[in-house]
Amino acid sequence: MELRVDPNPSNRELNALWRAAWGEIQDRDFAQVLARSLAHVGAYHQERLTGFVNVAWDGGVHAFILDTCVHPAFRRKGIASALVKTATECARARGAQWLHVDFEHDLTEFYYKCGFTPTSAGLMRLSR
Repeated sequence: MELRVDPNPSNRELNALWRAAWGEIQDRDFAQVLARSLAHVGAYHQERLTGFVNVAWDGGVHAFILDTCVHPAFRRKGIASALVKTATECARARGAQWLHVDFEHDLTEFYYKCGFTPTSAGLMRLSR
């Protein structure tokens, strides 16, 4: 497995990973997302995108881990942890002072092991 910082994967690669990891049916255009990222990290196995994490930011000191995913065939091998660690290092090196992450309850232990601590936060759904 090779980690690459800012590899700019194609829509085809990312949509294939999303379908495998999350069952996404509708293809997305990731160009605008990646253009606004502080960083993104891809995990590759023999030139195949097998994992991904995006680091969004506010243009200042706050960065946000988004879209951490690993293809099901490559899970439980430490790839997600390596992606988050590399994303954290990139965010720090690029000037972020705070790194945020939102996650489902079943991922609590994973993100705590990655170094995140609990905080209070709010969430509002804007679409139905």
